[in-house]
Amino acid sequence: MTAATLFTSASARAASSLHISTNTYPWGTFAKRENKPFKLHSDEALEAIAACGINGYEPSVSRPEEFEGLGDRLRKHGLEMRSIYVGSTLHDEAQVAKNIEQILAIGQRAAELGTRIIVTNPSPIKWGGSQTKSDEQLATQTRALDTLGTKLRTLGITLAYHNHDIELRDNGREYHYMLSKTNPDAMKFCLDVHWVYRGSGNSQPAVFDTLERYGSRIVELHIRQSHEKIWREDFVAQDDLDYAQLAAWLSRHTIKPHLVLEQCVEAKSPNTMTGDKAHTLSTTAVRQVFAGF
Repeated sequence: MTAATLFTSASARAASSLHISTNTYPWGTFAKRENKPFKLHSDEALEAIAACGINGYEPSVSRPEEFEGLGDRLRKHGLEMRSIYVGSTLHDEAQVAKNIEQILAIGQRAAELGTRIIVTNPSPIKWGGSQTKSDEQLATQTRALDTLGTKLRTLGITLAYHNHDIELRDNGREYHYMLSKTNPDAMKFCLDVHWVYRGSGNSQPAVFDTLERYGSRIVELHIRQSHEKIWREDFVAQDDLDYAQLAAWLSRHTIKPHLVLEQCVEAKSPNTMTGDKAHTLSTTAVRQVFAGF
């Protein structure tokens, strides 16, 4: 066996063992399209995820009670829950204390199950609405994120900021405010690659600008690909977004974030495969792209 063959074999083994998690949102989009149920935290859901070769489970959690019995089910299917996604309302001073208390209660239970990252996307004033937050509301939100992140650190959990497209309105006003005014020690960054792309007018250069500006804060990636601006069913390295280039940038800067697959379908997506098939193909592709991790 040649040295080149040995190196290739070693790389393939490393790629096959790379930890890949999945957020639960995409599973819901496929299930809805297929007119099938997808029950969070259930044996059926966890079995389907594990069958695709995925190692990790990133659910959306709203109450500590959701963790009841979840640890046993995760172990049964060989899954870890290194991260969870928790909604928050942090721009309204009247709601901040209650939200922080709730997320800390969730964090306490999640930490017992091995969770080390809580991803949050502070809610807009109204989902689907056009109203933007005032300067005062943004200042309230940054203080709340710093407070929450500092308190989560005492539980061994890192808080990671997440955005959709709404935060990139008005020249990215809210998005940049959150990532430039918060304490980097208290709050890190979950880069949802495609939402930055879409929110910036479908701009790949904007994604790489985000890497240059905030790359040092990235602790997690949400991974999704599109074709001609429409979400694909399966992830591939190169289409609208060049993930090989993104992975190379991260490697050059010795940044190895938690990798979370979030390949969803939307109204105009092709309909050629089941959610199980899409996730199996996507998991293999993600491992190939990020093999060096």
